[in-house]
Amino acid sequence: MIFTREIPVKYKVDVFVAGGGPAGVAAAVACARQGKSVFLAEAQGSFGGLGTVGMVPLFAQFGDGIHMLAGGFGKEVQDAVCEPDCNAQKFFPFPVEPLKRFYDKVVTEAGVQFSFFTNLIAVETNGDGHVEAVILSAKSGIFAIQAGIYLDCTGDGDLSAMAGADFERGNEEGITMPSTLCSLWADIDFSRVKGSQERMLEQAIADGVFSAEDRHLPGIAYTTPAHGVGGGNAGHCYEIDGTDEVSLTKGMLRGRQYLPEYERYYREYLPGFENVYLAYSANVLGVRESRRITGDYQLTVEDFKARANFEDEIGRYAYPVDIHAMKPSKEAYKAFAEEFATLRYHIGESYGIPLRALRPAKLDNVFVAGRCVSTDRQMQASIRVMPGCFITGQAIGIAAALTCEKRDSRAIDIHALQQKLVDFGAYLPNYTK
Repeated sequence: MIFTREIPVKYKVDVFVAGGGPAGVAAAVACARQGKSVFLAEAQGSFGGLGTVGMVPLFAQFGDGIHMLAGGFGKEVQDAVCEPDCNAQKFFPFPVEPLKRFYDKVVTEAGVQFSFFTNLIAVETNGDGHVEAVILSAKSGIFAIQAGIYLDCTGDGDLSAMAGADFERGNEEGITMPSTLCSLWADIDFSRVKGSQERMLEQAIADGVFSAEDRHLPGIAYTTPAHGVGGGNAGHCYEIDGTDEVSLTKGMLRGRQYLPEYERYYREYLPGFENVYLAYSANVLGVRESRRITGDYQLTVEDFKARANFEDEIGRYAYPVDIHAMKPSKEAYKAFAEEFATLRYHIGESYGIPLRALRPAKLDNVFVAGRCVSTDRQMQASIRVMPGCFITGQAIGIAAALTCEKRDSRAIDIHALQQKLVDFGAYLPNYTK
């Protein structure tokens, strides 16, 4: 079947951003603050991605124990929604509704044009790696947007893949780490919650509480402890493809099946949770891994081990390598725990992120940010978390502002980019004027 239709060009802007998660919001705001016209398309009803719609209850570390690595946009987020005494060097909870309102405010005040419930469905190229337009679908119909530079902040590398970029996915067999359906829980007595929430899993598994022998439980973290409310990261959905709607549907069904099992576990086995109940589950699955776009440079675990520095560095980060166990078995969980405990840094250590890893090798006017940047699998498991998305997002937003007139992502003065990033608040200790 051949379907044809004339599609109107609804917007012409300097920069188009696909995806309004942490990377996309950081990119759009950073770019608009440079005086460029920006359109941001978001498929859901709020900005923030997995941190809001996906109900992930915690920020990963913003720093290395000494330095604020997610300086700039990440620091703005922390100052706006987190408690004054929160520890930016560790995981810390945040309130979802204030975060949504902050994103609304900062995007609007920056002058970004945007719409929710707007899906990227196709990319038009000249056949030689140059994007000429993106095709979007919304309640008003199908329309096109033309820009000088296009920013892929979809998390799955959708824009880049549609434009013809190469990518890798998962392990050698293409299998990705498991996803989780996050959730909201109520009536928790946090004053009595002590110790690891995993500590009774073996007993509960032996008692037949769970339909899958999942030994990895990130757990329930407080969001508003005075009201007994917590955000849950519980239950792994294995072998889910985050780029396939049929597989995602299976993951959602499986995640909802698992949550009552965790409700029973918490009530019957852990003090402080005797009256806990499941209040709500997210409307999107928490996908940890899908496509990794092939860029001009691939950031690897060897760079992690070397605490690498780069001439075209746009930021630094320090989260450990965190590949969740691929199977619900004792052996798989042991391997995960050993790697997570080993591939991590001491205080003050970090790795650099080069601009080349944010530029698809086969495309000439596209940048990527977030979990789909050019890495190997182990490094993706470090950079994928929200502070990493803030760092890479703000970098490509400013890079786009510097290159949109030439419509060429490689026509950039890296020194000028680094200076603007420093002015924006980014942490670039190796940059000198």
